[in-house]
This record gives sequence, C-alpha cells and structure tokens, in this order.
Amino acid sequence: MDWLIVSDTSCDIRALEGLAPGVEFALVPFKINIGGREFVDTPDLDVEEMLRAMTAHEGASTSACPSPGEWEAQFQRADRVIALTISSNLSGSYAAAEAARHIVLESCPDKQIFILDTLSDAGALASAAELANKLIGRGADFEEVCGALRAFNDAGHILFALSSFENLVKNGRVGRVAGFIAGHLHMRVLGRRTADGRIDFFYKTRGQKRVLARILEEMADTGFDGGRPVVISHCLNPDAAETLRGDIVARWPAARVQVIPCAGLCSFYAQQQGVIITY
Repeated sequence: MDWLIVSDTSCDIRALEGLAPGVEFALVPFKINIGGREFVDTPDLDVEEMLRAMTAHEGASTSACPSPGEWEAQFQRADRVIALTISSNLSGSYAAAEAARHIVLESCPDKQIFILDTLSDAGALASAAELANKLIGRGADFEEVCGALRAFNDAGHILFALSSFENLVKNGRVGRVAGFIAGHLHMRVLGRRTADGRIDFFYKTRGQKRVLARILEEMADTGFDGGRPVVISHCLNPDAAETLRGDIVARWPAARVQVIPCAGLCSFYAQQQGVIITY
C-alpha cells in the first residue's frame, strides 16, 4: 500500500468517503472499562448500551488509549503514513503512536510516518483525515501533506457543550455538589480548547437554546467565516445537532456542516445530550 491515513477513534468517523487511489483509511480503538466490563470502540460498539452501563455503575469508569503495538501494526502496512491522535494532554494516544513510529523506523528507515497531535478530538481529526485524502488525490507529496495538516490544525477550534455531569463527577473532574446542582438545574456548560490542548469550561447557562446561541457567538468571535468545514458530533442528541447545523448555515450560507453521532470515546466523555463542534 502506498498511503495510509490512520486515526485513533476519538475522530468519531468510522470510514473515510471517496478515498484517493492508493489510499486506505484505518482506525485504532480506544477501550472503555466500566465495572470490569470492557467496551472496545469499534464500528459495532453499542454506544447506548455502554452509556446505560455507565449510569448503572456507581464507581468510576476509565478509558485506555491504543497501545504502541496497535499503532505499529498499522504503520507497517504502508510506505507513507498520516496518523492522527487526540490531544496529547487528554490521552496517551500520541505518545503511544510516537513510540510505535520509532520502533517501525528502526527496522524500516525508508518509511515516512507523520503523526499529528491535533490538540483536539472528534471532528478535528475527521476533517484532517478528509484534507489529507484530498491533498493526496491532487498529487501532493508527503511533506506538502504534512505541512498543510499542521497549518490546518493550528487554525482550528473546538467547542464542547455538555449537559450531563455524572461521569465527570464519578471520575473526580467535577465536585459532587457542583455536579448535582448543575444536573438538577438543567445547566449547560460550554468548553473550548486551550492553546496546549486542554479543556477550558468558560460558559454556563440553563437550557439548550441559550448554549446553542452562545456557540454561534463564539464561532463569530474566533473569526469563523464559513470557509472551514464544520463537524458537529452529538451523543444521542440529533435534534440539537440539526438545529445548530441549520443556525450555522443560516448565518454563514457557504458553510459546509457535517453532523455525525459520537463514537465510543467521545460518548464516554460528552455523555448523553453532549455536543462537540469543530471548525
């Protein structure tokens, strides 16, 4: 195989449409452990069953990133590899991919392997994969593809709109009292990416309508003009995702907006009714 675009499953997509000649797309899965039960983030994962198990389990649940061996197996498949990972400050996926890269290049020094730490997740990886495929189809060489992905990633933004806090409370990310109050007051919290790829929760309000309106304001404030692709990932919340898609297109008619359901890892953290927007 000439080219491989490979991503960890924080990307939410399960396939890449319209692959260029000589290009394949692959995924390396996260695993979610809930009360000793492992859910592997593959295309056949029953996300709703996983969420039910999370709700029923009183203790903390955990996620595990792909191992170096899983990345290595993919890197061995192609002469030129574009690898995409969730933020290195949210997961060990990038470190595992880097370890695999060193192992592969020791025995196959002629391979070209580029790993993009997106400092993000969800649609940021999906859009990067789409861009890489498009550039390869146009005949771009390896360095051109890598440079374009770096520039595209540096200019990107991500927003997290959350309405459920049970998992964050169980894992110690939010205090129990704060989580209880937020849940019972129907609070919506909006987060964004920091420069180093962490999450900054910067806005809270009651009701979905208000948080969707604030998303549009944030997109405008950060310079969105309709030119970059928008990906809306949702965890069992298609109505909010479609409402937001319509609002974005109404405000920026040229915008290209894709709506996709969250896969396993993003569902684990966004939880039911959560929405993730990348642009």
